[in-house]
Amino acid sequence: MTMDADGLRSAFTGFFVERGHTPLPPAGLIPHDPSVLFTIAGMVQFKPYFTGEQVSPVPRATTIQPVFRTVDIDLIGTDARHATLFEMLGNFSFGDYFKEKAIPYAWEFVTEVLGFDPERLWVTVHESDQDASGIWQETSGLPAERIQAMGEDNFWRMGPIGPCGPCSEIYFDKGERFGAGGGPAIGGEDRYVEIWNLVFMQYEQTADGTLEDLPKKNIDTGAGLERILTLLQGVDSVFETDVVVPIVEEAARLTRQVPGASERGDVALRILADHARAMTFLVSDGVFPSNEGRGYVLRRVIRRAVLRAHQLAVADLVTPHLVGAAVATLGNAYPKLVRDRSLVETVVSHEEEAFRRTLRAGTSLLEEELGRGGRLLPGDVAFRLHDTFGFPVDLTVELAGEQGVEVDRAGFDEAMAVQRDRARKAGKSGAATDVGNLEAWREVLEQFGPTRFLGYQATTAEGRVLAVERRPDDSDVRSAEGEAPPAGALVLDVVLDATPFYAEGGGQIGDTGTIEGPAGRLRVLDTTRVLDGIIRHTGYLLEGTIEAGEEVGAAVDASRRAAIRRNHTGTHLLHWALRSVLGEHVKQQGSLVAPDRLRFDFSHFAPLTAEELARVDELVNSAILSDEPVRVYETSKSEAERSGAVAFFGDKYGDVVRVVEAGSASVELCGGTHVHALGMIGPLRIVSEASIGANTRRIEATTGTTSLAAVRANEEVLARAAEVLRTTPPEVPSAIDRMVEHERALEDELRELRSAALRDDARRIVADASTSRIVARRDSLDPAELRELALAIRDLPGVEAVALVGIAGPERVALVIASEKGSGVDARAAVGDAARAVGGGGGGSPELATAGGRDVEAVDAALDLLRTALEAS
Repeated sequence: MTMDADGLRSAFTGFFVERGHTPLPPAGLIPHDPSVLFTIAGMVQFKPYFTGEQVSPVPRATTIQPVFRTVDIDLIGTDARHATLFEMLGNFSFGDYFKEKAIPYAWEFVTEVLGFDPERLWVTVHESDQDASGIWQETSGLPAERIQAMGEDNFWRMGPIGPCGPCSEIYFDKGERFGAGGGPAIGGEDRYVEIWNLVFMQYEQTADGTLEDLPKKNIDTGAGLERILTLLQGVDSVFETDVVVPIVEEAARLTRQVPGASERGDVALRILADHARAMTFLVSDGVFPSNEGRGYVLRRVIRRAVLRAHQLAVADLVTPHLVGAAVATLGNAYPKLVRDRSLVETVVSHEEEAFRRTLRAGTSLLEEELGRGGRLLPGDVAFRLHDTFGFPVDLTVELAGEQGVEVDRAGFDEAMAVQRDRARKAGKSGAATDVGNLEAWREVLEQFGPTRFLGYQATTAEGRVLAVERRPDDSDVRSAEGEAPPAGALVLDVVLDATPFYAEGGGQIGDTGTIEGPAGRLRVLDTTRVLDGIIRHTGYLLEGTIEAGEEVGAAVDASRRAAIRRNHTGTHLLHWALRSVLGEHVKQQGSLVAPDRLRFDFSHFAPLTAEELARVDELVNSAILSDEPVRVYETSKSEAERSGAVAFFGDKYGDVVRVVEAGSASVELCGGTHVHALGMIGPLRIVSEASIGANTRRIEATTGTTSLAAVRANEEVLARAAEVLRTTPPEVPSAIDRMVEHERALEDELRELRSAALRDDARRIVADASTSRIVARRDSLDPAELRELALAIRDLPGVEAVALVGIAGPERVALVIASEKGSGVDARAAVGDAARAVGGGGGGSPELATAGGRDVEAVDAALDLLRTALEAS
């Protein structure tokens, strides 16, 4: 059967929809799970359902998920099957069915829908999984020797911790010309192609390696679209399929390479095509080149591609054209790529231009070092390539490895330690969260269900205490403003069945307030989520006790919440205004919504001009003055996206989302608290705009009473300045201009007086001298004044050369030699010994040399050395 990519996607989705699976959209490549850097499998977005942290809204699902992996990046281009970016066909069961249905579904789709010959199919199972082996024999009729038991290769893990389980794979036998027989357990990797992987997700691996049963047994299917296409389309490589070959052809056009003409050229074309797909999806999903984390990985991908083009003597930019080919090939299946094409091309072009500026010098240095014939590239050379020429060390390792040379990573790491440690620690500080007894909180969730949040409507509410846990005495608990429990206070975590307290999320900090029961009162300093659905109030007892089962009153600090609401809605308006002024490539990269300020991080490539900032300010405050209503409602995620709603960075969204319409222009998906009308925000005042990393900017701003307080403070400063200047506030700038002009005139006058005094001193020195080569001491002159005096002396009649030395300040000695051309005195040579005598050095020209030192006790010795030097010349 012949089938293109669109046909395969459609057939797969249709097959599983007919069998009760809900089709869900793919997740972005930036996962919400902090345990992985990228979306590496179709199951990543469903991890909370597998672990039981959340309840899946559907029992069965199917997706087509782009995934990104770099574990085999060094192999890209060298074989027919590896890729960094590929599409994963997936069907999932969240405790609904297990092996008994997953295996028949897989076999039916592979043999009946795709039409693969059962005689060419092999199956592997984990060596401990007799159930799967039996179901395979019953379902497929395969002989026992074509169902092979394997070890660790057939046990799938998301990572060092997280969901895992034994897996079962389907392989297609391409035939004898592709390698040795014997099945996938012992045969050739190119001969037996894995086309389907069933993961029986039933365990969770803990940090110590223990396997614990998940709450339910689940199914996670992963089937590589590109690998299946190679078989359906009768080609030998993923790079010859209809989802990749147009990009290969564009790479060939750009590099003037003929596919198949040389192995070196083919490897380069495959790398360019693969990395073009990867960079296109990554940038579209909000990753920007940087030296840390995801940005570093993207930078390495882009630079690997650019380096291959450079090695093929391509001088023009290649990445924007490759992105264009990737979008043209994949845009029908992923329309977001089409919408983001301009942004992606801009980002990769900037990165390629920056890398090409240093690439030639860097490759020359690397080739020179590799040409020395050693087997180890020094760590300091790798560091210089990284620090000066922008070569990621992994790229250096790869290029050196191609010539059989290892890189001294220990030496590189040592050179990098001081430079990177501080940034790494700062970037990772605060990453850990004290979640207390996670199992205890999970039991609360299972027993009572999620906390009902009432804070959208009110700041006070009645609730029942579900659980209380004491914090360790050394816990560092404090509010965002720095309020901490008094010494000796009992610190508690309290969970209620219903609460008006907002838990920190989406950039908005958690609420503070009080919880009061029949026997005690708790001061709440922070509100967070322990699990998805459990809101935890952390604070200290003001009096008495708080016990589980009690009915309590919960009251949020209302004025603090009101300020937070102003800032949160202000953040939405700021986001809208930035996109309006700078373009739709602006995407939120982080935020902080606090009572006294807001902080908004966003993607952009350059500092905002004064005109751009003014336009943003004007748009935001005009919207506030319009006092349009803020409308909040819930709808489906797909409907929200159709209405143009923008998702905020880092937020998680389910099938039902909360939409915040801040007036008629701003539409966001947001779970935070907001004002009811834009006029309630009050004046929004931009305090600062700065860079916080590559392609990332930060704006800090205030709203409401904080902005008014700042205006009042500025007015007081202006009034005081007017008073001092004896003018009115509007005339302060003119008065300052006049003052500055007057000060400059006085400085010029003073400078002329000093010069006249120096000229008079020069005449006295010459008059007292008995030789044409003068040596004198003058203290209390700074080096510039001493130099001016020396030149004035040299220019008087009868003077061949002059040497001056003096104490210019505490531990500061200055020396000057000035000579007439043709006098035979080399000022630069003559000053050396005297400079060394005072513990310093200097330089200059044969006619004028200056020097300095710190040893004021050696001034007289320096004078003697200067006399000797001038007399000897």
